[in-house]
Amino acid sequence: MPTTHMTGTRGEWLDARLALLEAEKELTRRGDELARRRQALPWVRVDKAYRFETDEGSASLADLFRGRSQLLVYHFMFGPDYKAGCPSCSSIADGFDGFVVHLANHDVTLSAVSRAPLEKLQAYKQRMGWRFAWASSQGGDFNFDFNVSFTEEQQRAGTIEYNYRSGGHAMDATPVPAPVAEFAAMSGTDAATYSRDRPGLSTFVREDGVVYHTYSTYARGLDGIWGMYQWLDRAPKGRNEAGIWWRRHDEYDRA
Repeated sequence: MPTTHMTGTRGEWLDARLALLEAEKELTRRGDELARRRQALPWVRVDKAYRFETDEGSASLADLFRGRSQLLVYHFMFGPDYKAGCPSCSSIADGFDGFVVHLANHDVTLSAVSRAPLEKLQAYKQRMGWRFAWASSQGGDFNFDFNVSFTEEQQRAGTIEYNYRSGGHAMDATPVPAPVAEFAAMSGTDAATYSRDRPGLSTFVREDGVVYHTYSTYARGLDGIWGMYQWLDRAPKGRNEAGIWWRRHDEYDRA
């Protein structure tokens, strides 16, 4: 069966490609400008004494820097009552080990943080074959203060503010969207419990012993670090998705 996609000569392709190149260059320039604006945001001093459990024992937020001046925290969706990490967060985290060493040698530490107890994180990390740092914030305010975890009371009252706005996120919709229910089941919990934790990225800097919060992003703001989508956006058929298709990397053969 012949393709239904537009075809053309090599010359027609080149003309279209050169036009697209100009748009790509403009996007690159715009991305550079946005990066500069991120770096120009005011820093907010972190005075609260957050505590975490790590492979090396109890740690402060400053300890998570591991001697470097910059810290990137991926807020991995793994609540205390989950039996496994979120499949979407897992697909994002699959890329961490490849570049964490490069970041470390550029004065940047990458660490995941979740509310699940350390033992659960360690077991899941072993299952996935990951080596990056992953700290538990169980029992503390860290996830709540950085707007990636919410209480059952907030959920019932409809007062959750995520991604700098109230309501409007799929995880807060009624009835529960099918993808949310599916991911909750894949994480071994119900949709309401699953939705009380959300993904995000928060960044910090340490100067003269003082830690500052510099940036946070959520939801589609994480697309840039979701490696598989950067590749798919350059594939012939793009994301080409109608619903949830991805699994944890050890589950494809079972699907």
